[in-house]
Amino acid sequence: MFSRIINGLEEAIIAGLLATMTLLVFFEVVMRFGFNTGFMWAQELTLHLSFWMVLFGVSYGIKVGSHIGVDALVKTLPAKARRIVSGVAVVCCLAYCGLFIKGGWTYLVMVHMIDIELEDMPIPKWVAHSILIIGMVMIAMRLLQLLWEIVTGKTDSFKLVDEAEESLHLAEETKTSATNQGGDSA
Repeated sequence: MFSRIINGLEEAIIAGLLATMTLLVFFEVVMRFGFNTGFMWAQELTLHLSFWMVLFGVSYGIKVGSHIGVDALVKTLPAKARRIVSGVAVVCCLAYCGLFIKGGWTYLVMVHMIDIELEDMPIPKWVAHSILIIGMVMIAMRLLQLLWEIVTGKTDSFKLVDEAEESLHLAEETKTSATNQGGDSA
């Protein structure tokens, strides 16, 4: 139940960020080239929205298995060895997240103490940059879910996109489609 709420919230946030960025850039272009004016804060807001989208997107990518990885060596290992190597890799990723969260927390505390605002908008910088912690916590949660799946034997490695396999599949589909069209027109 909690996982479904987090999944839905994550997807809604990513969609909202993408839609907001798209509309903001569209209106900024129309204002700039159509009316020779613009919003001073649009570029900064777009930049910060993209930060948020990237870090939420990394978390979502771990969940759905859309990240590209080099796993040719790992795929050659037996299932148990593959689980061990993948488990160690996930633990290393979690350590990285922990370091990033600690560093992000230190940075946000300092920025909060100094009370700096963004350059073009009256928003505290620590609020805009809080995605450093939020995003890394989300990534760590996804990695913990993956580690649990590895430990319990539900999976034996990261869910990664296999571009070579997809390319071969697309080439085969194209070949089949061309063959069918060639046969139909003859």
